[in-house]
Amino acid sequence: MSLGSMNGRTGLRNSRGDADALQKGRDAFQRRAWGEAFSQLSAADRKSSLTPEDLVDFAQAAFLTGREREGGDLLSRAHQAFLSRADTQPAARCAIWLAFTLLTNGESAKAGGWLSRAGRLLDGQPDCVEKGYLLLPDGYRLFHAGDVVTAHEKFVQAAATGERFGDKDLATLGLHGQGRSLIRQGEIERGLALLDEAMVAVTADEVSPVNAGGIYCGVLDACGEIFDLQRAQEWTSALENWCASQPDLVPYRGHCLVRRAELLQLHGAWREALLWAERACECLSSPVPKRGVGAAYYQIGEIHRLLGRFAESEEAYRQASEWSRISAPGPAQLRLAQGQVVAANVAIRRTAEEVREPGPRARVLDAYVEIVLAVPDVAAARAAASELSAIATRWNVPFLRALASRARGAVLLADGNAHESLIELRQSWSIWCELDAPYEASRVRILIAQACRELKDEESARFELAAARQTFERLGATKDLSRIRALLPADEHHSAGQLTDREVQILRLVASGITNRAIADKLKISEKTVARHLSNIFTKLDLGSRTAAAAYAYDHNLV
Repeated sequence: MSLGSMNGRTGLRNSRGDADALQKGRDAFQRRAWGEAFSQLSAADRKSSLTPEDLVDFAQAAFLTGREREGGDLLSRAHQAFLSRADTQPAARCAIWLAFTLLTNGESAKAGGWLSRAGRLLDGQPDCVEKGYLLLPDGYRLFHAGDVVTAHEKFVQAAATGERFGDKDLATLGLHGQGRSLIRQGEIERGLALLDEAMVAVTADEVSPVNAGGIYCGVLDACGEIFDLQRAQEWTSALENWCASQPDLVPYRGHCLVRRAELLQLHGAWREALLWAERACECLSSPVPKRGVGAAYYQIGEIHRLLGRFAESEEAYRQASEWSRISAPGPAQLRLAQGQVVAANVAIRRTAEEVREPGPRARVLDAYVEIVLAVPDVAAARAAASELSAIATRWNVPFLRALASRARGAVLLADGNAHESLIELRQSWSIWCELDAPYEASRVRILIAQACRELKDEESARFELAAARQTFERLGATKDLSRIRALLPADEHHSAGQLTDREVQILRLVASGITNRAIADKLKISEKTVARHLSNIFTKLDLGSRTAAAAYAYDHNLV
């Protein structure tokens, strides 16, 4: 929360040099050169104490360059300086902002103390904008506790106070809170309309940078909750541009990188997504680790899992769990990919018991259907598919419709109703194609192939498997390629007996994910020799890529 405009700066400087540093700091702050602003204001402050208004700007520059501890100390100083001038309302605003920063870092007891002080200071004061700001913490607390109806009422009051006093920050934060609360109530269109209105104020530069970044991140979270991919893409690009326009900016950048990685993963750019997720980890870990680093590690785990790098995936999930409880299906899906069906079943059922919010639950239910069908427990899968369909009907967004159709199709296939299954699965495949989600579309094609086989349509089944195999090879989805090979007719398999001992050795190393140079170093041969062996392997096994070779190695237990 920004302190808004606190003008009327006063105070004498002891020297021309002090005044120059102060003015340079103020100028840099206006230009949003946050690093320079912090440096110049710090120099001025060392010579002579700043006014409380300048301390507020100094604090914002500290927060925006990732110096949270210094920012908190500066806000505390500003609070005391306002009190010494008997400026009660701005002193209360400093206390409220301090509480927000503490809440963000999970220090709820300290935050409560500052909020209590702010409330006491404002008792007996006439109606003022600070009383509107004091409504926001209550609104967010209620929102996160699940009482979204009461939270919505608090945000409505806050927005009205902001409008009454002409405070754009408060009015926009109130709109943002209303939008998030309405979405949680299932009023998707109304909620999105308010979020878009809040973003208009942000993109028009009507909102202070501290609040603008928070609103960007909140809107992206809301898009993620309801799988509104088009909005997520649009606002992620806008946030990237906003961050790029302020090179010194530290907060918000990591959140943007995580969202970008999620979108790239969906669109099949897995290696690029991994780079973005790793950058997000670096950004969120420095200079002080943020709780959001858990989401970045989880995303890294997801990509490694899809690439068949199970050890790396497990390590990333472990690191994610150190920062926050994982309320997502990734670890259970990893166990399934490893062939540990019993462990996957236990993990996904526990996760399903814990995750109740509709958006995150939809992802859990999608994985739940796949895992319990592998047990097999068709009745449990049917119930989960029905619940997922209800969420998709309520929210009516393409992503959820694709999930629901796939789940229904998989259950119908397990029930022996291949004809009805095909109808659902082709609908799911079509939506995934429209969303440009090649991996998800190819997963559906495997189910379509199985349904075609049940209907004795072997030619169509082989066509679907061939198309899916081509996509998995391009993506590097080694485990999924192995699954495809298991579904191919016997005459399309190849024997490892065709390979020499050295070729089998190289194939194993390729499957481990290392480069030709690393293989050459390990085997004490030249890179040219490695390349020649690989060419022979591809020819003998009729493979077209290293990914296909790795999948073959997994499929034939050569790893």
